[in-house]
Amino acid sequence: MNFNSIIKPFRYLCSADFAFDRSHLWWRVMGKIPGMRLLLRRRYIPKKNHLGRDVFGIHFASPVGLAAGYDRDGKLIDTMGDIGFGFVEVGSITPHAQLNTIQPSIFKLKGDHAILYRSETESEGVEQVIRNIKRRQSRTVVGCNLLKSVLTPADEAPKDYLRMFRSLYQWADYFTINLCDNTTAHPYIPTEREEILRILNPLFEFRRGQNNYIPILMKISPDLSDEQIDLMCDIMIETPLDGIVACGGSITRQNIEASATQLHKLGRSAGIISGAPLRERALEVVRRIYRRSQGYYPIIGCGGISTAEDVHNMLEAGASLVQIGSEFLYGGASSLRVMTQELEHQFQLLNEADQAPEQTPTPDK
Repeated sequence: MNFNSIIKPFRYLCSADFAFDRSHLWWRVMGKIPGMRLLLRRRYIPKKNHLGRDVFGIHFASPVGLAAGYDRDGKLIDTMGDIGFGFVEVGSITPHAQLNTIQPSIFKLKGDHAILYRSETESEGVEQVIRNIKRRQSRTVVGCNLLKSVLTPADEAPKDYLRMFRSLYQWADYFTINLCDNTTAHPYIPTEREEILRILNPLFEFRRGQNNYIPILMKISPDLSDEQIDLMCDIMIETPLDGIVACGGSITRQNIEASATQLHKLGRSAGIISGAPLRERALEVVRRIYRRSQGYYPIIGCGGISTAEDVHNMLEAGASLVQIGSEFLYGGASSLRVMTQELEHQFQLLNEADQAPEQTPTPDK
């Protein structure tokens, strides 16, 4: 036994991976304690909630949702709804179980309020996710983020997506087709129209034969060029696609300043950045999609959202809903609570301003 094998468990206890696993376990335990879910709702959800909105025919109690990547397998849907998330995007979900063999895989870049993920997509597989979703007791909106298996060649990806889509159709409130997987050693980011349509068209065809209509969205990468983003938007306009999730993580290291030395020590191996460095690019992408689609299609904005002001800016840019991920890893439920309270306060101020009677100017004597 060498020294590295001895200290490896202690390194894990000090890692962001351990913090992630610990928080995940914490919320699972909270959800199983009798009466705890009611206490969570009383603590984290405002008594007077004016944040609800209807998007693609679904009512969302709040425009702020949990991005894919935290609740990978649908085990935390109820508790995430209890602490104030308006919806939970489960996944990414893969056809079969996939393990992450890269450790450590999560690094907090605290100087830039960012997260570096150097991991393979981890999933218990679609069948286990279905079993988990069946157990949910709340009405929290559930999105299912679908991703092809890392073992599936690109030309066979449509089969993976269709199989999962069919299996999950009666359990999902909406679907996100993940076309921006750059977390593995074998990235999958299709950018050609024909390749994307080969994935989407079978899903549209299956949906046409069903009695209920489940919205389908497409998640795109912030690393796409403006021309490629325009193509994604055009595909949405020209097909029955219901919306776009913008954006996933980035493989670039732009806007990393305070953590540059830390990144240099970690090396230039594969990995994606999420968090504050993506904020401006995500806003740019949402604005571009909104303008090109003339505001007719729902957009879920994601990337660098940490405050109520960030939520407001994303909604002003054209997003119908927003998702947070990295901020939840940093601030937990308290961060979401503050964000929700400030949004509620902003709504009340706007509502009071709208209802205030107009004052007629007094004529000069």
